[in-house]
Amino acid sequence: MGLPDHYLTDGERVVHSFHPHWKRLVGPFLALVLVVAASSAAIYFIPNDYEYSGIARIAVAVVSVVALVLLTFVPYLRWKTTGYTLTTHRFTISTGVLSKSQDDIPLAKVNSVSSDQTLMERVLGSGTLKVESASERGVIDYRDIPKIQTIRADLFRLVEDASDGVVDGH
Repeated sequence: MGLPDHYLTDGERVVHSFHPHWKRLVGPFLALVLVVAASSAAIYFIPNDYEYSGIARIAVAVVSVVALVLLTFVPYLRWKTTGYTLTTHRFTISTGVLSKSQDDIPLAKVNSVSSDQTLMERVLGSGTLKVESASERGVIDYRDIPKIQTIRADLFRLVEDASDGVVDGH
């Protein structure tokens, strides 16, 4: 995860590289448990002497596999293929399963950095990072950032360093 070395500019180094917070996977995990339990129960309760029991079991299995793909595998892939990378020069957001989208925000263009956390996010250590850049997009919200306070503080420090012309604290 993160930017490969050949994507980094001279003197640029990776400070943090991470996926969205693991809480995004709670719903898909619960869906996995629910689909497996429901399909197991459905297959178990189809009577053996029922004329179409084989077809009914196959139908339950097909519906279960489709549900598992849509409710668990696709969200997991979205989580796994979403990456945030904070370097000494930019903040990069990479998303996409089949096609890839990558946004780079040069730290010199960042006007302000803030964060929001609900009570549950405070307990989990995640939150929403708000980055205001000097671009047409204005304020950009990045949800489910893990270790939000550390990331926000480091991003703020790097933005301040970039505005002062300092690189890597020198």
